[in-house]
Amino acid sequence: MEYHIHPCASRRISLLPLALCLVLSITITTTVSAFNRTTIRFDEGYTPLFSDFNIDRSPDDKTVRLLLNRLSGSGIISSDYYNHGFFSARIKMPANYSAGIVVAFYTSNIDTWEKNYDELDFEFLGNVNDRPWRFQTNMYGGGSVSRGREERYRLWFDPSKESHQYSIFWSPKNIIFYVDDIPIREVIHHPDLGGDYPSKPMSLYATIWDASSWATNGGKAKVNYEYEPFAAEFKDLVLEGCRVDPIEQISSTNCTDRIARLIAQEYATIKPEGRKAMKWFRERYMYYSYCYDNLRYKVPPPECVIVPTEKERFRDTGRLREKMRFGGSQKRIRRGRSSRRRSRKPAASGSGKEVAAAAAM
Repeated sequence: MEYHIHPCASRRISLLPLALCLVLSITITTTVSAFNRTTIRFDEGYTPLFSDFNIDRSPDDKTVRLLLNRLSGSGIISSDYYNHGFFSARIKMPANYSAGIVVAFYTSNIDTWEKNYDELDFEFLGNVNDRPWRFQTNMYGGGSVSRGREERYRLWFDPSKESHQYSIFWSPKNIIFYVDDIPIREVIHHPDLGGDYPSKPMSLYATIWDASSWATNGGKAKVNYEYEPFAAEFKDLVLEGCRVDPIEQISSTNCTDRIARLIAQEYATIKPEGRKAMKWFRERYMYYSYCYDNLRYKVPPPECVIVPTEKERFRDTGRLREKMRFGGSQKRIRRGRSSRRRSRKPAASGSGKEVAAAAAM
């Protein structure tokens, strides 16, 4: 199976004549091979996190729908902690009006190390009608929320129309975020990162919740419960890694061997065709990067790789110099320290976490 990235998928060139698009596709289409992965049933690796009544499991237990309504959001968590791994799922976002909604797919150990937790995030931010979903990735190590390393993006498809694969690879050497097996971000474990690189065992979480206070237009557009319930669908669940006890850090197998096998997998290294696909994505769909935010970081953090073709697109604020042609303009982005808490306790539907540097789109 292969994914073909067509040049006309970018709305920046959506006005090109069809014939020209067809010619361009012959020369610049990028091909990315799909990874082999072993999927599991929900009961083989997951358990409810909160609001069981809003978790809808399919009869074969291979698909789970997380619901948000007036009563609550909902969430699931992996049954085990993992000392590095590959975590993946095909996710379909809520359709129609989705302002104020956040769907998250992330690894974390905040339940065990509240003050110095590690975390790797996909966070998908809903929007008003006719405006696209956006998403952000982030990395925390040792509770380094004041040094959040977020990037924000749009997608080349509507994630509410059909399911797409989202994956996080985490090893002692590097971290890679994937969308449909296309690498969109890589973090290399630079020696100067120190404790900011995630190193402690983490669980995998998936949640949907009401973030009306910040998620859309800086909190101006709230969740509209006339459209409830809102459903995020997860299937093709993948949990690959070394399972460990979070406190004792004693593994059920030999983690050295398991991590070595993990690093040997195809998804552990970005090949040349993957580099081309990542360049295509980042130059067209990334609209904020902390690496180019010179007001926030006078010196880019050590893991940042400054790419000239990316850098020239951004101001010193880390935001784009020009408006993105995705149905809206680039607006000011609110910053602030995260006060979020991810606990196993249900949260009221009107509550939310104040995320550092939330996109006010």
